[in-house]
Amino acid sequence: MSGTGHRASETQEAAPPAEPVAPSINLEVVQADAELSSYIAAADRVMEGLGYTEHGFRHATLTASIAFQVLSRLGFDERTTNLGCVAGYLHDVGNMVSREMHGQTGGLLVHHTLRDRVPGSDLAVIVAAIANHEEENGYAVSPEAAAVILADKSDVHRSRVRKSGQIEFDIHDRVNFAAEQSFLRVDSDARTITLELSIDTGISQVMEYFEIFLGRMQLCRHAAEALDCRFKLTINGAELA
Repeated sequence: MSGTGHRASETQEAAPPAEPVAPSINLEVVQADAELSSYIAAADRVMEGLGYTEHGFRHATLTASIAFQVLSRLGFDERTTNLGCVAGYLHDVGNMVSREMHGQTGGLLVHHTLRDRVPGSDLAVIVAAIANHEEENGYAVSPEAAAVILADKSDVHRSRVRKSGQIEFDIHDRVNFAAEQSFLRVDSDARTITLELSIDTGISQVMEYFEIFLGRMQLCRHAAEALDCRFKLTINGAELA
């Protein structure tokens, strides 16, 4: 059968590129929220009572910043970077209830607080990232979740130690106090994410770091892979993983 008509693909104009989706929430909004701020403060008080390192506004802000930078440097859009940043800032609020399962508890608290202000699709991403940041039962279920994992686990530094005069009694405090510098380096060309640590081995040996942080580093490796990157660890200039 002959015909003279053009194919549909030849007569239809190309669809215009999709407009970028504006972020529904950002770090400044959650930092200004009195209820969420009270959660972070209460969570840190509980952690102090349990004898843990600092988990307050310093850790929250640093985790948010690193998560944002990881996603930005890897070329993710503004919506993704903002959601990862917000999840990073709020990831530990569940500690105000209990250290056990604090990721899942925190996700529920954040959902309750933001459910009338953030679209469900964005809130689901934030909640999932918060709920999946711990090595016991966490998974890099999204780019945002992967960035929160990497940001959270890279905060190893002596400034987190509350009782430096008793570091010989607690391996977690000792390893953190020995960490003089920590930096998470993202190489978008080489597709590598490297945690660079400088440790005073007179305070804590490198083996102690692996003794308590091996599970965290394995989770970081999976998180980097979810971002199509390879995770590396260097301590005092030597590449160990």
